[in-house]
Amino acid sequence: MAAQGDRRSAILRCSADLFAKQGVASTTVRQIADEVGVLSGSLYHHFPSKDAIVNEIVTAYLDQLLSRYREVMRGERAPRERLEQLIAASLLTAESEPSATLIYQNEMSYIRELPQYEAVKAAAAEVQQTWMTVIEQGRADGTFRDDIDPRVFYRFVRDAVWLSVRWYRAEGPYTVSQLAADCASIFLDGYAAFED
Repeated sequence: MAAQGDRRSAILRCSADLFAKQGVASTTVRQIADEVGVLSGSLYHHFPSKDAIVNEIVTAYLDQLLSRYREVMRGERAPRERLEQLIAASLLTAESEPSATLIYQNEMSYIRELPQYEAVKAAAAEVQQTWMTVIEQGRADGTFRDDIDPRVFYRFVRDAVWLSVRWYRAEGPYTVSQLAADCASIFLDGYAAFED
């Protein structure tokens, strides 16, 4: 039975890499099977369709992301600390699941057509609501500016953070924690040098 689970994991991993590299629509079941080293028909013992593979990749990605976000939201923290921790949680998820992150970012029009999209939509709504809650708390207590639409701020931060998967590599001394702190500082403090 362990081999069955290993094969399933290999299918998901190889599929995610192919989907991220060449797009879901351009990836065939045959390519996935070739990458995994099985016959095309064997994939159907594990997944009923390519769409089921996409759905599982995206759902697992969102589950991991939300698990980290829920941890950030537990306990008492100031809005700035929470925002930095949401950034770090996003970066850690992108680091551990780079292909799934790219699929989620690049393939939303495809994902919206999946039969299981309602579950993905609900998870995505919780992701957004988590950010909006922190931003609104920061606006309410004066930590964050109230003259900029919170949805605009959220989208700028979200895109900067999630798209970092295209260029950031956790190699060398520049850690995910440092990137999260720098990102929060740029968005909250700006990039201009402080005047004396």
